[in-house]
Amino acid sequence: MASFQDRVIGALQLHTATFEDVEHDTTATTQAAVVVAAAAVSGALASLRYGGAALVGIVMTAILAVIGWAVGSLVLWLVGTRILPGRNTEADYGQLLRTVGFAQAPGLFGIVAIVPFFGLFVRLAIVIWSLVAGIIAVRQALDYDDTLRAVIVCVMAWAIMFVATLLAGILGFGATMMAGHFAG
Repeated sequence: MASFQDRVIGALQLHTATFEDVEHDTTATTQAAVVVAAAAVSGALASLRYGGAALVGIVMTAILAVIGWAVGSLVLWLVGTRILPGRNTEADYGQLLRTVGFAQAPGLFGIVAIVPFFGLFVRLAIVIWSLVAGIIAVRQALDYDDTLRAVIVCVMAWAIMFVATLLAGILGFGATMMAGHFAG
């Protein structure tokens, strides 16, 4: 069993053995949550340059990132085990939660985006790096034989999350409008 630091470095280096390690270590869920929250805080701190991200905003960013990680991992698990399981797929929600959490490790460099102009490239690199890490995490957690299936699962899960978020926003806006109509 690797140390937390070794796991973060392994995830950053996209080592499949690291994702396998955290997949099978049920005690690594808290570590994965720390990676998710720290990556969110790192990115939020970079926005200080633009006048945003007060302390409350930074804390809320971390909380929402952890909630998004939990919900997103659940959707990935459902899609990957119920809709598109591979021949060898045997995964529980916790396995996906841990691997996807560590896949957020590139976000730890988010603070570097505070550097003018260069920050745009840093953010783009982090997004691409995290996407690749996420695909590897899904492939390892779901025991897929090929990467394409992991990519398809990630795209399907993203589409489901996008539609759900859009609908929630529309319903929330509609409820707010209705409440205003009846109050006024």
